[in-house]
Amino acid sequence: MLRSVGGALFAVQLGTIIGKLSGEVVSAGDIGIPLLSGPGREGGALLPSGVAAFAEGLDQDTEAVTLYLAVRELAHARLFRHSKWLRLHLLSAITDYARGISIDTDRIEEVAREIDPSQPDQLQELLSNGALIPPKSPAQEAAHARLETMLALIEGWVDVVTANAAMRIPGADAIAEMVRRRRATGGPAEHAFSALIGLELRPRRLRDAAALWRLVGERGTPEIRDGLWAHPDLLPTMEELDHPARLLERLGLAGASPDSEADDFDAALAQLLDGTLPPHDKEADNGDSSDGEDQSDSEK
Repeated sequence: MLRSVGGALFAVQLGTIIGKLSGEVVSAGDIGIPLLSGPGREGGALLPSGVAAFAEGLDQDTEAVTLYLAVRELAHARLFRHSKWLRLHLLSAITDYARGISIDTDRIEEVAREIDPSQPDQLQELLSNGALIPPKSPAQEAAHARLETMLALIEGWVDVVTANAAMRIPGADAIAEMVRRRRATGGPAEHAFSALIGLELRPRRLRDAAALWRLVGERGTPEIRDGLWAHPDLLPTMEELDHPARLLERLGLAGASPDSEADDFDAALAQLLDGTLPPHDKEADNGDSSDGEDQSDSEK
């Protein structure tokens, strides 16, 4: 009976938290997990109420905020559309973690002796803060680590691609910083979700993953960076997130220099093509040549 009651209360609490969580997200790909699938839904979706709530705390134009978030959503949708294996790989990690969730019936029996029958909310409160959920098993810890790394790689890649595509959007840097802060703090429903099942939706290693994707793009090319999503075995590992030099060595980019360090010829050529090269001073050249002629005459 206690197992049935505990399971029912857990399901009710989980459904309530997910309902509240739906009011905090701004898009279908906001938490990194694909929520939409099927023909006609590859482009993702924006939630107008979530976008409006997100834009309230920003001193930015609402259209610019909406456009930036739309670019992020398109980047997220593009990744899952071209990496066909990614969706199943991510959902498998979630399933492996969820399979180990159980209710501690022994703990319920202990609580039942002390609980006040006139206050049935006490048991629900214990479930909501995760007190009746046993510690994570080794299999859950491994699934959690895989899921956290995968979400960090997804969100980091989306951040880098969005930053490159939204450079000309007014206030893009401020909006991006707000996205990072929002992801770092999370909302009340996210904290309740984490306490209930022990699974954090916001990857803690997002900045490391974004820096890694940015480094690969600078040392190599966007094609090399995006090509790592062709197969799960090609993706950066947890060790490579800790030590990006190992990934550069694996890709053969350890000795490469960033593209921004162009030589003087390339810089001058770029100025010439852009029309920013200083004008050629003919008089100075004539003066130099005449001085040279006088000098040669005097030498003669």
